[in-house]
Parts: sequence; structure tokens; C-alpha cells
Amino acid sequence: MEINKKIEKITKDLLKELGEDPSREGLLKTPSRVAKSWSFLTSGYKKDLKKLVNNAIFHEDCDNMIVIKDIEFYSLCEHHLLPFFGRAHVSYIPNGKIIGLSKIPRIVDLFSRRLQVQERLTVQIAQTIDSILSPKGVAVVLESNHMCMQMRGVQNKNSYASTSSMIGLFRKDHKTRKEFLDLINMNKKF
Repeated sequence: MEINKKIEKITKDLLKELGEDPSREGLLKTPSRVAKSWSFLTSGYKKDLKKLVNNAIFHEDCDNMIVIKDIEFYSLCEHHLLPFFGRAHVSYIPNGKIIGLSKIPRIVDLFSRRLQVQERLTVQIAQTIDSILSPKGVAVVLESNHMCMQMRGVQNKNSYASTSSMIGLFRKDHKTRKEFLDLINMNKKF
């Protein structure tokens, strides 16, 4: 049985378990919509990193910090299957190679479109950029709202989580780390 058909059946069964009538007009297409939604929300499992990067790595004599901040991301908490979402701030210091700027948000998206915990997501992004470019350093900070904390459980509506992963110069050199953190906090939007 095709995966979308399985998800449709599971959704129909879930609606029944919740006390709903899946044949009700408003719910008739819900199983199909849910299957399509889950396929999109977990599309990171199907993406190939090599194809995503698509040879967009260039040799460049550049050793200045490159920062891409406020990258929107959406993910699903693997513990409750509820969304968490926010902004990623990513930086690296080249060591003879740079990557096309649009590839950084695509890498964030690849890993966020999976069942995740924010801590792992942060490290996966940093380690991937490190392995692709072998830069002098990589820094990643994620800030996000977690619906599993806001909608249920503690129901804390105003908190958000911050995680970081620092590699190379960002870990070893306090000034480099501070420069990155200062840059991502300039004109803060979150």
C-alpha cells in the first residue's frame, strides 16, 4: 500500500477515535489533505544533500566571516508531533571555499523538514556545513517557539528556545564568537 494511502487510512481511524465522523462533509477530504501535508512536512527525509548543494562550492580567497541570519524554519517535535518554528542564524569563516548563499537556507530546510529536536537540528546544520566546506569555523544559533510547550503541558506562551553549535574558530576564539553573536543580535526581529 502506498504511503499516502496508509496515512489517509490512519487519519480516518484517528478521526473516528477522536469521536468524529470522517464521512462528515467538512472531514471528507481531511485524510487526503493530512497525507499531503505530512509528505511536505517530512520532505527532508527524501532530499539528497549532494543534489541540494549541486556543485555550488567555489574556490575563493576569502577569510572573512559570512553570516546568514533570520532564516525561517519549520519543524516537528519528535516527542509530540507538534510544530516548532523560528529563525536560524548561520555563519562560517571560509578556508579557500565558499558556498552559494541560497544553499545555507536549503540545508536548514533539509534538516528541519524531519521529526526533530532543536538541539540535534542545530548540530546537524553546523556539522553539515563543516563537512562540505572544511571552513575555519562554523556557528549556528536557532531560536524557536515550540507548540508542545505553548499549546499543551506547561502552556508557556511567551518563551522560546535558543540553541547553538560552534565549531573551529567560533569555539576556540572568544572574539570571533562574540562578533558572530553581536552580528545576529543587531536589529533583532525575533
